[in-house]
Amino acid sequence: MWEDHILQICDDHFFYEQVENCNMPYLDVMKQYDDGRDLTDYDFSKDGFGPPCDDLNKRKLAYRHRSIEQKYKKGLHSILDQDMIKSWSELYDVTDSYTDMWFSAAKACLEQCAVGNRDLASSSGTAVATNDTIFQHVNILVTSGSLIPSLVKCLLFGLGGLIPSENVYSSWEVGKLQCFSWIKERFSGPKVQFCVIGDGWEECEAAESMRWPFVKIDPRPSSYHRFPGLTPKELGHYLSVVYGESDSKDNDRLAPGN
Repeated sequence: MWEDHILQICDDHFFYEQVENCNMPYLDVMKQYDDGRDLTDYDFSKDGFGPPCDDLNKRKLAYRHRSIEQKYKKGLHSILDQDMIKSWSELYDVTDSYTDMWFSAAKACLEQCAVGNRDLASSSGTAVATNDTIFQHVNILVTSGSLIPSLVKCLLFGLGGLIPSENVYSSWEVGKLQCFSWIKERFSGPKVQFCVIGDGWEECEAAESMRWPFVKIDPRPSSYHRFPGLTPKELGHYLSVVYGESDSKDNDRLAPGN
């Protein structure tokens, strides 16, 4: 049920039927082709987007990415009616209950980590000063799925306010190590700390290659690495093993997750 509804929203509101074969690792990758044209009256259904992959069609793809980014920032209420929002909320609650509160636990962990942040980090990775404290926690999603459905999932799971669209990466074609490398380059700084949370071998190996701490999670009820219950304090222990004990006031912490 989830998959069918997700794909329907992708096709109806996020151009997925048009861009499915043009999966990109992140939305901003096409920004260099965007000339800033006003898209208010732009007709995406009649602009002839498609092969070949020349500069003209790259510009049209960039337009779509900009429109997707704007819709993501506005949230589901800008594209779905109240009845559909209610249906999604009920489906979320049922699924959350079935998975022993996996969804709400993940969201709560991200919210707890973000306590104290006033703004998410900019693309330069610059820290934000708050009450004489320099500390920034940034949530980043690195998924093996394709980009557009992953963005829609973030909205449906209530993570749009915790993971901005520019912080969603698809490793579908490039692999997670490449995504982690881009993230490190983007958020470069002498006191930036990274922590990877995931359940797969690829992100584990990529984190090891980057010399980042890796927190393993497992949705199975009998697993030692059961997710619900993970707290910022526990994440801090993983960080201290790799980076040593430090004053959190002087560090930016970024958490690429699977």
